Amino acid sequence: MKVETYIFGLNAVFFMLVTPAYWFIAKDPTGTAALTMTALLTLLITFYLGVHARRMKEERPEDRHDAEIADGAGELGFFPPYSWWPLWAAAVAAMAFYALALAAWWLLVASFGLASIAISGWVFEYYRGEHAH
Repeated sequence: MKVETYIFGLNAVFFMLVTPAYWFIAKDPTGTAALTMTALLTLLITFYLGVHARRMKEERPEDRHDAEIADGAGELGFFPPYSWWPLWAAAVAAMAFYALALAAWWLLVASFGLASIAISGWVFEYYRGEHAH
């Protein structure tokens, strides 16, 4: 984790140095705002990784030079199988934005109703059926 912290820290320093130089050379407020946000978000990731690196009780196998491949074996976490719910949630979101573009308020209300179904299905997908926990 420490290597990732240093990499993001160097990126944050780079963006903090480039942002004022870009402002003085280009005088572009949009690009300057984008570079400022990039620097701040990179600092946020650096802070998160640094805090996690300090809280870890032991080093990860990826951080040790003497680690073997078998040291990283074991359960890595839960990865969900295929799901159709993200497709329906995206379709309902597209319908809502289409309704906003056309100012079709009846379609927007209908998309909110369908969105509640799609999001509920996505959230509660693992409580019933084949992949229930």
